[in-house]
Amino acid sequence: MHRFPHASLLALLAALGTTPGATAESSDTESGRVHLVTVAEGLEHPWGLAFLPDGRALVTERPGRLRIVATDGQVGPALAGVPEVAAVNQGGLLDVAIDPEFENTGLVYLSYTEPRDGANGTTVARGRLADAGLEDVQVIFRQQPAVAGGHHFGSRLVFGRDGRLFVTLGDRGSQRARAQTLDSHLGKVVRIERDGGVPDDNPFAATTGALPEVWSYGHRNVQGAALHPVTGELWTNEHGPRGGDELNRTLPGLNYGWPVATYGTEYSGATISERPTAPGVEAPVHHWVPSIATSGLIFYTGDRFPQWRGNAFIGGLKSQQLVRLELEGNRVVREERLLRGEIRQRVRDVEQGPDGLIYLLTDEGKGRLLRLEPAP
Repeated sequence: MHRFPHASLLALLAALGTTPGATAESSDTESGRVHLVTVAEGLEHPWGLAFLPDGRALVTERPGRLRIVATDGQVGPALAGVPEVAAVNQGGLLDVAIDPEFENTGLVYLSYTEPRDGANGTTVARGRLADAGLEDVQVIFRQQPAVAGGHHFGSRLVFGRDGRLFVTLGDRGSQRARAQTLDSHLGKVVRIERDGGVPDDNPFAATTGALPEVWSYGHRNVQGAALHPVTGELWTNEHGPRGGDELNRTLPGLNYGWPVATYGTEYSGATISERPTAPGVEAPVHHWVPSIATSGLIFYTGDRFPQWRGNAFIGGLKSQQLVRLELEGNRVVREERLLRGEIRQRVRDVEQGPDGLIYLLTDEGKGRLLRLEPAP
């Protein structure tokens, strides 16, 4: 795997707020002025973003392509070795993550919608990154059961501090009731070993009738996930229906309520549940009515925005914005809506780069990789 030859120079230019060929817009925030820089464009419905140790970025495109974006924003050709995807409606190639020991293993993990005998389901595979693409690709997890349709696949990939892999999985839309049962992966977050095995300390590993990979349940469609920088706990955000988007501390063995408890209603306006919370259901840390259409989640830990350290950042799809949340412990104490007139596209992923800046992917036919920088 080659490294970009001028990475150090480009990193210096980025630190000065400039990248060759990049365009920028300015925006005011409660904490000062920022620049929104277009790093790369022309990506077809980009979905997932992961940075390599040398500063280059892996980006997935939902139709089924994995690309490398160089540190100067140049978009490379589609890499070989990506599994076949079912690019139907919300489905296709979804998230990407690199192995916690990537510099030794070279392993890259992909989640995607896999075609399965007239149906489909969220699947996770891993392969070794070489110059031309992925080699020795193997499937390590398949959501069960497969379902015909094109909605609610999840799917974010996050490694815990212990090296185990969290995978977020949607309820597939038509199967919402099964989010409450432990005999399927529908509407669940699962936790697996890096080779697909089941950790012995999973909360339902010894429960009769439960699938042992299940970590938490009662989810609708989780498309943002990150580890809390202090506690190491998994936090997620998920789409409500009409209203009821949620931010959750996603703890082992807990029920997050969907569809028996929700702040949202059907898209028609009809009632789903008479109650937003219920006994035995974990209440969200924060929720949105109306929906912002959550996707992507980070806790900021860098030095470029010291005033935002420890804040959560969440992308908005339909709302075309970036949401900043201030927390005290596990409580949200302030919310700020950022870039509401500047992005003008659906924000699918949010990541912190190795340079300490905030990066966004926009989910459009001509999607962009954006970078948020402090104004000089």
